[in-house]
Amino acid sequence: MAGSESRNDSPRKPARTVPWRAARTPLLLVVATIAVVLVAQQTLRMLPHWLNPFAEETKDRSGPALLQSIRDLHRYEAASGDFQVVVDLEKDAKFLPGALRGKRTLFVGNGSVDAYVDFSTLASGAVKVNEDRTSATISLPPARLEPTNLDPKRSYVFATERGLFNRFGDFFSGNPNDQRQLYVLASQKIQAAATESTLRRRADANTRLMLESMLRALGFKTVTVQQTAAQ
Repeated sequence: MAGSESRNDSPRKPARTVPWRAARTPLLLVVATIAVVLVAQQTLRMLPHWLNPFAEETKDRSGPALLQSIRDLHRYEAASGDFQVVVDLEKDAKFLPGALRGKRTLFVGNGSVDAYVDFSTLASGAVKVNEDRTSATISLPPARLEPTNLDPKRSYVFATERGLFNRFGDFFSGNPNDQRQLYVLASQKIQAAATESTLRRRADANTRLMLESMLRALGFKTVTVQQTAAQ
């Protein structure tokens, strides 16, 4: 039998190529899913409370408050200042635009700071009276500031700008640390403003007037109130 050449005459199949549209289909599905979730979120918020299946219901199951301790106060609350601050807090991702990953919050904080004079720190001999009890000299410590008392009823988030990923994440879980950070920043800024203000000087002046009026009502004709150096 004569030799014969073996040939494969079957046509060669071309290599498969993935169309560009098919390659971007998963990305479009992700974007579409996020868009649907955001639209559903906004739609549910517009529904009445009793129709919204994700509406929150608040129940207060707290127990009664328990008295833990009682302290005697030896201070004179001499002045109080009301303050307002606008906290502008912005958080951005390092390598992503703000439209995708970022959050900016404007928070209005309202609070008060009290100034007081602590009489418990009066040193021995701080009050001097002459023999006929017509003249008195009192040495007082300088006024101090209480920590900021931020009013939660008058403090609120004024505006919030969130990126697409932040909106998607906030839909499923809130971050209580954001609110806590806003309150801490507002308290710190108000405390700093109170320190730079004339609140302590006003408290010193009011304390002097109070003591002078009280001692004159007791029969003292000359009353001198002087301030000691801050400790």
